[in-house]
Amino acid sequence: MEFGLIFFSGDESNKYNLILESAKFADKHGFNAIWTPERHFHKFGGLYPNPSVISAAISMITKRIQIRSGSIIAPLHHPVRIAEEWSIVDNLSKGRVSISLATGFSPIDFIFQPDNWNNRREISFEYVETIRKLWRGESLFMKDGVGENTEVELFPRPISNELEIWLTCTKSEETFRKAGELGCNILTGLIDMSTEELEAKLQIYFNTLEEYGHDRSNVKVTMLLHTFIGEDEEDVRKIVKEPFISYLKTFFKVVDTSNKSVHPDKNVDNMSASDRESILNYGFEKFYNKGSLMGSPEKCMQVVKRMKGIGVTEIACLLDFGLDEDLVLKSLEKLNEFKNMNF
Repeated sequence: MEFGLIFFSGDESNKYNLILESAKFADKHGFNAIWTPERHFHKFGGLYPNPSVISAAISMITKRIQIRSGSIIAPLHHPVRIAEEWSIVDNLSKGRVSISLATGFSPIDFIFQPDNWNNRREISFEYVETIRKLWRGESLFMKDGVGENTEVELFPRPISNELEIWLTCTKSEETFRKAGELGCNILTGLIDMSTEELEAKLQIYFNTLEEYGHDRSNVKVTMLLHTFIGEDEEDVRKIVKEPFISYLKTFFKVVDTSNKSVHPDKNVDNMSASDRESILNYGFEKFYNKGSLMGSPEKCMQVVKRMKGIGVTEIACLLDFGLDEDLVLKSLEKLNEFKNMNF
């Protein structure tokens, strides 16, 4: 099992210090990757409107760690633009780039490309091969400003010959199936499903890989898990509960904001205070007990073993869910010890 770091906070108290200092630590101590997302117009994840920009900064302060998008909202962009931006980062990092593409879940994000909302999945899947071809140095014909088919190729040329691509997969079985068809890796989490539901969807993915002739041993399944490891179980629980519940509140707000134009009556804000409190406490217990690396090393080891058993090959440790920054940075030593245990 490999371990990397992933970030998704919108906390502006110290903006980018946590991710930069964590990147230095992870690079020095043998973590495999650092992931940054794309989010727009909301505190939840809003520090990261363009993962290629922060990844360019990370590339200049690290030497070995993989630098990954987690994830680019593909339908908001032109595929050539995605390839161009990440080719720059690949050059800056001397060939350490890979990307995950997401279809997008918030209609508000699509102010950049409003016509792409309804077909966002199909667009994302089409982009995979386009980006792969450009990365390999192939030229493609595309329409220019006057409607003519024009031959384009990628500049600057990337250093790496092949670009590893993940698809971000959560609720939709179609996305898991398409990842298998395309031979993509998977980035996933337990935000909208149980471990049992994820296991069933991963089986669809593995079966589809085989159906389309892809070697399962050559793909990676990366699981996002909120992470804070400490020696004493009760101490960890006390430390993380209030910040994590506040983090969930922010998450529910972004879901409500995103859903209001699609399902205007299905908002958390329409619930009673007691119902909201029940949902938040249920969410915390769900994540803390079975869906996170929050707790003692012994408890967290059982979670990793369970994930390994369903086919997960990497853990992306989400650190920035509201804890004090100095506390998080200090906890990296304990996470590093955990990473080096025998799984």
